[in-house]
Amino acid sequence: MTDPETKEHFVVNRIKAFKYAFKGAWLLLKNEPSIQVQSLCALVVTVLGFVYEISSVEWCIQLLAIGLVLAVEGLNTAIEKIADFIHPDYHKKIGVIKDVSAGAVTFAAVIAAIVGGIIYIPKLF
Repeated sequence: MTDPETKEHFVVNRIKAFKYAFKGAWLLLKNEPSIQVQSLCALVVTVLGFVYEISSVEWCIQLLAIGLVLAVEGLNTAIEKIADFIHPDYHKKIGVIKDVSAGAVTFAAVIAAIVGGIIYIPKLF
């Protein structure tokens, strides 16, 4: 049998976790130029989705691409912050870590751009 108090703590802890997650998302949007640019791109393609009346499947794929880019960009920012905290001065190995992290963002952004092209280029011609 589950203790009601334990169940209550579980629910309270989940609410706190969402609070921290939304705080982190807000901090990214407020302070990180890369996330701001990616969010602006997401807004533009979202508006385009309404203008060109994309299908439900296209919406799903577009939203997954947007979410992928924003999530990887957020992880890249976290990795950079951790690396800067651990070793504030330039270090070759830290540089490699940051480059690899940025490379992951590049993969996500290129794939998202391809998805956008697949969805919108046929609608333009």
